[in-house]
Amino acid sequence: MSSVRRRTWGSIIPALTLVAGTLFAASASTARGTDLREDGRTRITELITAEQRRTHRERTDYQRLREQVDAISRRAGQRDDRVRQAQTAADGLAARTGFAPMQGAAVRVALNDAPQRDYGRTVSPDDLVVHQADVQAVVNALWAGGATGMQIMDQRVISTSAVRCVGNTLILQGVVYSPPFKITAVGDPGRLRAALGASPEIAIYKRYVQEYGLGYSVGTVDRATLPAFTGNVTINHARVPRDGGA
Repeated sequence: MSSVRRRTWGSIIPALTLVAGTLFAASASTARGTDLREDGRTRITELITAEQRRTHRERTDYQRLREQVDAISRRAGQRDDRVRQAQTAADGLAARTGFAPMQGAAVRVALNDAPQRDYGRTVSPDDLVVHQADVQAVVNALWAGGATGMQIMDQRVISTSAVRCVGNTLILQGVVYSPPFKITAVGDPGRLRAALGASPEIAIYKRYVQEYGLGYSVGTVDRATLPAFTGNVTINHARVPRDGGA
């Protein structure tokens, strides 16, 4: 059996060598003496930078238009009681829904990647970084603990905010952040801390904190100020077809 395997490999190796040589030649021709990986990283960085600039411009334009709409609504409220009543009701809901600044006692949680050191071959790079699920676990626990408002990094989060991670970076409403990731929640500090301590997902994260040195800290803030949400809001809904089909 061993002689058959040797003969088989003897016929395959020349073919593999020829294919490998062709690939190396094509790669060298394409690169023309440059580092293909570095070129790819540069293009990705440029795309991310361009998207961040576009997002910043759109947020600025949206804020300007929103202020104009608010001003028009308030002027209309001076002439129409129904508009004024609706505006008053909206103002009362603005802080709770995230569209007005909020102040109060708060809890601040910080998550960070593990320090750079030799962990051995048995450790996966995924074990050493903060993941989307880790950030989401903290957010969920704080809401469950009665948070009345929340901020991730420098942005207010609302019911439609989505936390996304790519590699070890966090993307929130079009803005890219690097660790450490900071989450601030206004509410009763005792209840918020208790909710963090009761979360099974955070308990799993804490194992990696102990094992690999991932960052996890919880602090109480006597008086925190959360900014108003300034992003766009797009609400989607489902509708049942009239014929009852899919």
